[in-house]
Amino acid sequence: MPETDPYFPTSGDPRYHVHRYELDLDYRPEPNRLSGTARLNAIAAEGGGQLAEFTLDLAAGFRLGRVLVNGKAPHYAHRAGKLRVRPAKPLAPGTAFTVEVHWTGNPKPVRSPWGGIGWEELDDGALVASQPIGAPSWYPCNDRPGDKASYQISLTTPSPYAVVLGGRLLTRTVKSSSTTWVYDQPAPTSSYLVGVAIGPLHQIRLDDPDAEGVPQYGWAPHARVPAFAAAFSRQPEMMGLFQELFGPYPFDRYTAVVVDEELDVPVEAQAMATFGTNHLEPGWQSERMVAHELAHQWFGNSLSVADWRHIWLNEGFAKYAEWLWSEASGAAPAAERAAKAYQLLASLPQDLRLADPGRRLMFDDRLYQRGGVTVHALRVVLGDEAFVRMLRDWTRLHRHSLVTTEAFLAHVRRYAAVPVDDLLQEWLFETALPAFPQ
Repeated sequence: MPETDPYFPTSGDPRYHVHRYELDLDYRPEPNRLSGTARLNAIAAEGGGQLAEFTLDLAAGFRLGRVLVNGKAPHYAHRAGKLRVRPAKPLAPGTAFTVEVHWTGNPKPVRSPWGGIGWEELDDGALVASQPIGAPSWYPCNDRPGDKASYQISLTTPSPYAVVLGGRLLTRTVKSSSTTWVYDQPAPTSSYLVGVAIGPLHQIRLDDPDAEGVPQYGWAPHARVPAFAAAFSRQPEMMGLFQELFGPYPFDRYTAVVVDEELDVPVEAQAMATFGTNHLEPGWQSERMVAHELAHQWFGNSLSVADWRHIWLNEGFAKYAEWLWSEASGAAPAAERAAKAYQLLASLPQDLRLADPGRRLMFDDRLYQRGGVTVHALRVVLGDEAFVRMLRDWTRLHRHSLVTTEAFLAHVRRYAAVPVDDLLQEWLFETALPAFPQ
């Protein structure tokens, strides 16, 4: 049976697995009021005995209506961000079951060591930024990255507002002053990667709709559309490059959203990324973020970490994707970008263990930079041809599933003409900075 995440042992419940969420939501921006019904199709874990009780993660501020398990009312209690459910009859290992939860309230970010995360009310609308434990700020879930499920989400808002989610828009139905948007995401999705943006947004197409390829959509406030089109003009080229290097794009479309506010960093979500108006400034800093978030669709979203100890597999590869784009687009070569990152790392404290950084350092900028240089070190030792083959096979073999550092090490060894264990030991498991790869 899976274990709890060592960085967030109170998040999620490994005693069961959700394979589908169906969310029916109504959101009113003016009072910031959310009401919803969640239907979860789940399976009790094997090897753990009968499931007499299980938990869902849901922020404490919501008021619960009805809770059902297999259509029957269970005993339940909701406090401290946990909905504890005791079915009328214990569930045998491997048994499929359904859970239905009705809730209402004013969604707000949940507290974390990095500030409030999750549902964020904007001046005119809302967005979701859930990494790593913010999903319970707006819906009941099994909130751990290793529990991936498909989603269908229906969200009703006042008609002036657009609703953007990562997935395929099935229907948009206008009734009087409200509009209901129904999206489907069939690919397995971690709870923190379910993205939402709500606001007065205008849609544009970023790719050529008459050409074969991945459909790429953009959403932005009407006044920001020209700046948006300029800032994202090279994204289709990035998509082409990354498919050459990383393998086929793992979803059926990609959506980039700009909300009418400044954001500290872009928001990663499955088949979607959300940016702030400050990310529309011309230049490398904005361009690299477009590349970074696109690369996460392979590294982080299709290939998801089994638990947060392995976060470098998300961020190191997304960082190196920035440098690969820089090289391919005629800007600085990846080796030059890596050398600058190395110089920065050498000037900072060397107390970060890349393969298991601990909760305190899991979003430290050194993890991103050292992760990128580590990937560059692998490229140097493998050579370009074997490096690309290794990457493409890695994403193909683990498409829509879970990955760990140990699995990656075993994978890399199969592509190396010389032993790489010492190199990987130094970069991944020791804190001192190894020599720069030449």
